[in-house]
Amino acid sequence: MGVTVRQKAKGRGEPWWIFIAHNGKRTSRRVGDKTAAEKVATEIRARLQLGEFDLDREEKKTMPLFKDYATGFMETYSAMNHKPSTRDSYRSALDNHLNDAFGEMEIGKITRTDIKAFINTKRQAGLSSASVRNLKAYLSAILGEALDDELIPFNPVAGTGKMIKKDDKPEIRPLTWEETKKFEDAVQEHFPRYYPFFLTGLRTGMRLGELVALKTGDLDFNGGFIEVRRSYTKGRMGKPKNGTSRRVDMSQQLQEVLKKHLTDRKKDTLKNGWKEPPEFLFYNEIGGMIDGNNLRRRTFTKALEKAELRHIRMHDLRHTYASLRISKGDNIQDVSKQLGHSTVGFTLAVYSHWLPGQAKNQVDELDAKEAPTCTPAAPKGEDEEVREAGNAS
Repeated sequence: MGVTVRQKAKGRGEPWWIFIAHNGKRTSRRVGDKTAAEKVATEIRARLQLGEFDLDREEKKTMPLFKDYATGFMETYSAMNHKPSTRDSYRSALDNHLNDAFGEMEIGKITRTDIKAFINTKRQAGLSSASVRNLKAYLSAILGEALDDELIPFNPVAGTGKMIKKDDKPEIRPLTWEETKKFEDAVQEHFPRYYPFFLTGLRTGMRLGELVALKTGDLDFNGGFIEVRRSYTKGRMGKPKNGTSRRVDMSQQLQEVLKKHLTDRKKDTLKNGWKEPPEFLFYNEIGGMIDGNNLRRRTFTKALEKAELRHIRMHDLRHTYASLRISKGDNIQDVSKQLGHSTVGFTLAVYSHWLPGQAKNQVDELDAKEAPTCTPAAPKGEDEEVREAGNAS
């Protein structure tokens, strides 16, 4: 009985093999690099010692193609354990990436070398590190299930994540007090239909998906707050990012603007002959849900140009809300809660260099035309800029 590890053809870059001799029978398997081969050999030795490794059974196994096994994975494991949005992500990854690379390969013949080549190809093609990490995670989940089904002796994806270097995090570029007022004025003058939408974003820090999913029943003018109950992202309606609803305060100005918006909404319904009012609080020209991409291209970018402001992302309006409140000394716990962050620590990590030296707590000050008197923000630390990954906040 023996399990050995070596290369069939010696040389840098050549694959490593595992050779198994047991009860007068022999077999070999190509694994990948030496480290992976040694790891698998150790696992097989342990299984042999425990009597759990049957060479005859291993040799007789019929290996499905990756694309066929992945289809079964989607129909069974994924259907029972994943949310619809997650299943959609898996399906997109399979259709656009994984099946092209591994679809026609037997699942037992996919090696670490193949996976490393796949990762390198995707990075060179310009995919972000986050996207490649997601693809690796999906592939690992599928092959992990194959391992559980005893089709493969180990998961070849394990340990390949170290190859994926993180991209620089996108820079936070909030508007200043003066820039915020210029933007608001430009929207009100040139795109009045969407003024209530953008003002709501600037006064509450809500995410784009949360804004477009608002309904009239989410507004409470007696309590002076908005209940954030849902979010529309990736073509699906679901819960807000952290899975729970939250309340965000309305400033006096925002309440007045939204009350007028509700009146205009009734007028639009009659004027356009709609059988019933739009389903959502904010709506497009035909009464339907706002398309975030269209709004970004046709309104947001043009409003920045009209106001003669620098280019920022629409998500930076959320950062604007946070940075303005923090810079004027508002309670960091309240800001974190309103933003829907999982912890105050996360809020501090993202917005630390906007912290002033004393505390105030009046959301109505966001309505002011000029910046309120407050202690300047604390100086930046070792990192020159605070950055944040994607739309994590």
